[in-house]
Amino acid sequence: MTEALVESSLEGLPAPRRGKVRDVYDLGETLLLVATDRLSAYDHVLSPAIPDKGKILTQLSNFWFGELAGLVGNHLLETDAAHFPDELQPHRAVLEGRSVLVRKAEVVPFECVARGYLAGSAFREYKASENDAGGTACGYQLPPGLKRAARLPRPLFTPATKAEEGHDENVSVAAMSLMVGQDLTERLQHLTLSLYRQGSIHAESRRLILADTKFELGIHEGSLILVDEVLTPDSSRYWDAENWTPGEEPDSFDKQYVRNWLDASGWDHESPPPTLPPEVVQGTRSRYLEAFERITGKDPEL
Repeated sequence: MTEALVESSLEGLPAPRRGKVRDVYDLGETLLLVATDRLSAYDHVLSPAIPDKGKILTQLSNFWFGELAGLVGNHLLETDAAHFPDELQPHRAVLEGRSVLVRKAEVVPFECVARGYLAGSAFREYKASENDAGGTACGYQLPPGLKRAARLPRPLFTPATKAEEGHDENVSVAAMSLMVGQDLTERLQHLTLSLYRQGSIHAESRRLILADTKFELGIHEGSLILVDEVLTPDSSRYWDAENWTPGEEPDSFDKQYVRNWLDASGWDHESPPPTLPPEVVQGTRSRYLEAFERITGKDPEL
């Protein structure tokens, strides 16, 4: 196992904008995205980082960008560090496998979330509002008696605000329309659900359930394109299809494993988070690796 990359520092380049996971270098006409091995949960960056996580996520996103190209374009310009501009070649050892060169786009200021199963904040809202007539989740009325991890009657489009700090907040489709207009909202809803359905079909063929996911979309030359990451264990819930039972904790290949450990630790979600023990670091890495191997049918280049 290689040493984890907590942050990149590329001499000779402008200082990056550091997100929770990615370091973004503005190269003028293009952006260089470097996926570090940082892991975030509950809006906190955890320690230690997960070795090779950035490579796994980058290469999995690149796979999905290709799989979904028939539905929508994307921001990728170059994925092979050997073909990056000359100014980046001195940093090739760091960039290999975990970075992409992308076109700039006007990013839609909402997370475009698709849910096919009842989990996370949607399940919590449903349980809090449930009565004899059912319950609500993200602005939708759902039938009564749904259990945790139950399959929804149909996939739902549940946008969320993008918070620079703190929690993203679920918003109604109507509220989104007021912000970006009805036409764009309808386009985003249709595209989000189409992408989710195609991703779900592929995942099911690999013995996985794609329970929910969030897409980042941008506008480039008047067209919607996928940006950031897509259908990774950081942005999606993946469950083992063979062991899925509504009402029970699903076997997951995503961040839920870490969330569950944090919840069991007694952490209050506000103070500095506890240090992840070695078995949780290894368990997270192995789950991300299995997700990659199942989805793509091959091993990542680490």
